[in-house]
Amino acid sequence: MNGIWAIVLAAGESRRMGSPKMLLPYNNVTVIEQVILNLLGSNVDRVVVVLGSGREEIMKLTRSYDVFHCYNDDYKSGMLSSVKCGFYSLPEGCIGALIMPGDQPMTGTAEINRVISAFTESDKGLVMASYKGKRGHPLIVDLKYMDEVLSLKDKEGLRALAARHPEDVLESDTDDASVLRDIDTQEDYMNEISKTKE
Repeated sequence: MNGIWAIVLAAGESRRMGSPKMLLPYNNVTVIEQVILNLLGSNVDRVVVVLGSGREEIMKLTRSYDVFHCYNDDYKSGMLSSVKCGFYSLPEGCIGALIMPGDQPMTGTAEINRVISAFTESDKGLVMASYKGKRGHPLIVDLKYMDEVLSLKDKEGLRALAARHPEDVLESDTDDASVLRDIDTQEDYMNEISKTKE
């Protein structure tokens, strides 16, 4: 047990997709299920799924997995509100929160574990996957920043935290470009589906 819990951000409205993207088929399951399976197969201790828009449908799909759920009733204000909801759900003794978008099923267990190892083996409080100098997900936040995360303004996001504490950031370089991708549009989805068939 390393004291790292995953927070899956699954509360968004999928406005650009036009339909609930978490429920789309992916690898014989759905997008959100694949994200959960990737995390459950990794070295995180537990998983919290943050629900918002479409909560009933996502709950039906995910309740059979060994995960916790929390409901973000402020989901329309953006992703940071879901991050905060997840943070409020973390237990005593948790040392780090791994933030994972619910629309990033292509980033697998090996990449998640690589970022976890970078966090546990370094003394840095903010560790994130990085591809060719660009920061992506997963991202791990040391719980020493809990109060600061909860006080961030909606327009800031977690990037503001990294900007405030550049000396405490570790970019964990990878050759896996999936750490930069998510599924926002129908085109994104079709591109990712085509990659699973290669």
